[in-house]
Order: sequence, then C-alpha cells, then structure tokens
Amino acid sequence: MSNSLFETLQQDVKRLPGLPGVYRFFDEAGHILYVGKARNLKKRVSSYFQRTQLSPRIELMVGKIARYETTVTRSETEALILENNLIKELAPPFNILFRDDKSYPYVMLTGHQFPRLASYRGKTDKRNNYFGPFPNSWAVRNSVQILQKVFRLRTCEDSVFKNRSRPCLLHQIHRCSAPCVGRLSVEQYGQDVAQATRFLEGDHSRVLSELEKKMHAYSNAMEFEMAAVLRDRIADLSSVLQQQSMDAVADGEGDVDVIAVAQMEGVVCVNLAMIRGGRHLGDRAYFPKGLRSSSGELPPPAEILEAFIAQHYLEEKSGDGEATTNLIPPVLILNHPLKKLVDDIAAPEESAEDVSEQSAPEGLHDLLNAQAGKRITFLHQPQGQRRHWLAMAEGNAKIAIAKRLVETGGQLARARALADVLALELESLEQFRIECFDISHTSGEATQASCVVYSKNAMQPSEYRRFNINDITPGDDYAAMRQVLQRRYANFQELPVEKMPQVILIDGGKGQVEMARQVLPEFGMDIGLIVGVAKGEGRKVGLETLIFADGRKSLELGIDSAALLLVAQIRDEAHRFAITGMRAKRAKARTVSQLEEIEGIGAKRRQKLLARFGGLRGVSNASIEELSSVEGISTALAEQIYRQLH
Repeated sequence: MSNSLFETLQQDVKRLPGLPGVYRFFDEAGHILYVGKARNLKKRVSSYFQRTQLSPRIELMVGKIARYETTVTRSETEALILENNLIKELAPPFNILFRDDKSYPYVMLTGHQFPRLASYRGKTDKRNNYFGPFPNSWAVRNSVQILQKVFRLRTCEDSVFKNRSRPCLLHQIHRCSAPCVGRLSVEQYGQDVAQATRFLEGDHSRVLSELEKKMHAYSNAMEFEMAAVLRDRIADLSSVLQQQSMDAVADGEGDVDVIAVAQMEGVVCVNLAMIRGGRHLGDRAYFPKGLRSSSGELPPPAEILEAFIAQHYLEEKSGDGEATTNLIPPVLILNHPLKKLVDDIAAPEESAEDVSEQSAPEGLHDLLNAQAGKRITFLHQPQGQRRHWLAMAEGNAKIAIAKRLVETGGQLARARALADVLALELESLEQFRIECFDISHTSGEATQASCVVYSKNAMQPSEYRRFNINDITPGDDYAAMRQVLQRRYANFQELPVEKMPQVILIDGGKGQVEMARQVLPEFGMDIGLIVGVAKGEGRKVGLETLIFADGRKSLELGIDSAALLLVAQIRDEAHRFAITGMRAKRAKARTVSQLEEIEGIGAKRRQKLLARFGGLRGVSNASIEELSSVEGISTALAEQIYRQLH
C-alpha cells in the first residue's frame, strides 16, 4: 500500500459513524480480504490505519487493502450475525475459516404406525422424531445397529414394509421383529419404540429396569421363550453400556460438546467431541484455513476457538430447513479460555472498552443463549469424567494433525481430498473403502455390471466382481443397477467392518442414484453412502458432477481437484472392467447364437465344436474337412456349418 493511499484511507474512516456494523476490506483487484464486526465502526476501522502494533497476519492484510465497505446494523447482535453469514458466503482469505458442514446425521424414528428406524440428514419433518446430532455417519450407524440388536426395530422403507409377505433376512438374524407380517401388534411394537426412545434420550437405567420387569413377568407366566428373548436384550444392552464412557449426571445435563484446539508443525486442528445422554458419540476434526501470516505465525488458540464457535453454532436456520437449536448443548467445554474481546483484533487505546463488551447483553455468549433458548455454560477446567473427555479431545486433535502431516502426496492426497469433499470422518485413510458400479451393454445385448473396489489407498483387483444381469428389459440401466446392488449387498449386515464401504460410487446420473436410494435401505444401509458420477461431455475429467442421494447439493469439483482425479480413476476402472466383461459375454453369446441357428447342431455338438477349435473364430476358420473330423459332425453337416459362418 502506498503512503498516499494509506493517508486517503485514514481520512476516509474519520467520516464513519460511531455505530455497530460490519466492515469489509478489498484489494486492488476487488477481491475480498477480510470481514469484521464492530460495536463502533469508526473506532474499529480506524484502528487498522494508525500504524499501531498489529499481529503479523493482520499487518500483512492491511498492506493489501485498496478500499473498504461498511454496513451499519441496529445492534452488535445483528453485526455478529451478519459477519458470520458473510464469512461463510465470501470465504475471505484473512478470516479464520472452517468448512461449513452443518448437515449432521441424526437417528430418525418415523411417524408411521410401525415407526421405521433410520439414519437421516437434511430437512426435518414434524411427523418424525429425530435424535442427535451425531458427529459422523459412523456414530449414527453404530447407534442404529445397537437399536436393531436390542429393540429390533424395522429399517425398511414404507413401500417395502407394506408389500412384504414373509419376514426378511434381518428378522432371521434377530435384527427386526417383523411387524410387516404381524409378528408384533401395534402396542407391542410401540413399547419397543418407547424403550428405544428412552435409550436415545439417555434414560438407560429405566430401560433396563423395564426390560427386567417384563422378563420376570414372562417367566412367572411360564412364557419362557419370550423371557429368553428379553434376557438376551438385557445382556446386549448391558454390554453396550459397559463399553460406553458414562458420565453420572442428572437428567438433562448429559449433553455436552467438548472443543479442543491443537497446533503442531504449522497445522491447526479443532476437534469437536459430542456427548449426548452421557454417551460419547465420537468426534470430528476441523482444519481451519486463513491462519498463516508471512512470518508463519499462527493466531492464538482462543481466537481460533471463538471463530469456530461463531461459525459452527450461529445460524438462524440451515439452508435445508434443519433447525440448529438442537445443535447447541447446554455445556461447551473448551481447552482454552475465550478472550474477552468482541473483535478479532483490538486497538491498544480501546482494549479496556472491548473487555467490557464481552459482558454486554449483545455479546456472543448471549446470542448463543438466545438462539438455543437456554443458558449455555462455558467450562475451561472441568472435573471428573468431563476432564477425561477434554483430555481425549485434545489427544485426538493432535492425532488428527499427525495423520494429516503423514498423508501427503500422490494417492494419499487424492484420498484425503475426496474424504474432505464428502465430509467423511475417517480414523485412517487405510480404512477408506470405495465400491464403484458400472453397467455395460451393446444396445441391450449382453448386459453386465461391474463392481470395483478401492481400499488401503489402492485399487484391489482381487475384490472386483462382475454380475450377469438377467430378466430385465434390454437396455434398462435402472433395472440393471437395482439388480446388481441387491445382489451385492444382500448380506451387508454380515460383512466385517473392514469390508463395509464408506462411499458407493454410481457411474450415472439422477436416475441411477435414485435407484440406489431405493435399494440400499432394504438392507439397513445409509443412503448417505451413495455418490453418483454424472459424465461430462466426452467423458472428459473435470466436467463430471457428483450427485448425492441424501439431498445434498450436486458438486462440480473442477479439473484441478485432487478429489475428482480419484473419482475419475475409480470410475474409469469400473467402466473398463465392465466393458471387457461385456465384450467377452457378447462374443460368447454371439458364438452360441450363430451355432444355435444351424439345424442339427444341439448343445453337445456345439460344445464339441467350440472345444475343438477354441471358440467361434476357430470354427469359422476351419475347413469342411476339419469340421467333419469332429465326432458327430457329418460331411453334409460340416458343409452346412461352413455356409452359415461364411
């Protein structure tokens, strides 16, 4: 920044009002640099141009400022909300930025007469009950599996439920009570739903007590089979609770978020651990952007925590209609105390004023209280079990950084980029398993589906599978996709954890994705696994669009995306594997077809000809004399074969 421009800006800011609002800095090209809020716009903006001691990051930004804009608000609260929304929308490079992924998964119990149990993301429906949020899909899937095992609630779609005539596989392996065929009455199933609800709300002792009473009642009535069923449920539930790290707190006080920030080798991680109903549901690591200054100095941990809390929790309502009040628990545990500042930076002459602003009714804390409809408590030095949770969160933040530092270059970078784009929470990229499906045929002939597997940071050819598609209308790719998915995942519940995919890639557009969305819930699978790859023009890498089955917006990653390079690699491998199999099947079919058309050539003679000459091409190249030398082939028949193939 030239001295003349600096002096011009100094003079301009003197005309700003002393009112609350939001300011935005731009560079010479008109690109946004920074968004900030202020209780007093004149004091705050002028502080940047007084040549006072600024942090290296902010000093670097000031040197790039060419102009600024301001928006006056009615209150500091409005300024805080507007700042937060602008940061998310504009992603200024000098703000601390966290990926805006507010689409957390929930456990859902539908409002059906026989409620369906499912994992769910997206817009909520008042007719259904939602429990959560959960930090990642693994946590919600684990809870669903526990509820299936203990309470045996159905997971099938309503369309499947109403058309069943006999129990499904899940009933056979004791994961569903088969209400679809009348194995339970509405009242009996409702009792199981009520107990599952209490379990999700953290009232575990009451659930165990009720199960024990019912077991003894059945035993006294000599209904020993039902008593044994409840005995097994009690054992399963007790085992689950013993594995959980439980916090002995009063009802309603077992919901806690633990937020720990860690820094190592220039990488910053904020780890969020979620505890609901006293159960530790797992955690999620966030890696903020916009931290580095020219000297490499990082912002203090408290500043990073403040940015995370504002961007993570503050929002009137998410874009898909999902209320965020459930996102804020009554207790937030932090590993660093928050600074008593309203703005990211403070001018030396107004530090005392900024300290007082933290206790003002329009501060961040009060805004969180108002949004949640309850008082939010911040804890810095917790005791007991909560102290253990904080130590776990800090340790996991450091582990996440260590893994991020190791996962650099080549395939690892592509896998990490894809995991980030899809908001997957993986303990290790070694666990990242992708299964990709493609359908191949020629005008409906010789339809074949392929499934290729990416695991352990590489393609796994030994796990590839081909599926011959039968009994469909020729050329019906949707029916073919339905058939291959049903055959592939029929035994999904019995798969070991390492064989369960985190992503199911579908080579196709919305139609194929919709078919997958209908099929996977039949086997208790999360539709959040499904990612469709809609082809770009000429199948060129960089023009593809990722389509999601769970309501997320489609993504166009661009040709430079490392994530898209991995998607394209896996998609192209699935296509290659499918088309080579299809061609072989087509050649075989055409061989059989041409020989079948010859009168006098039955299955045995066909088999002998193909075995003798190694296939149709060999039969075509054979002379009449050679053909007649095959057992069962007369000279007249050999001449007929020769004429047919030439």
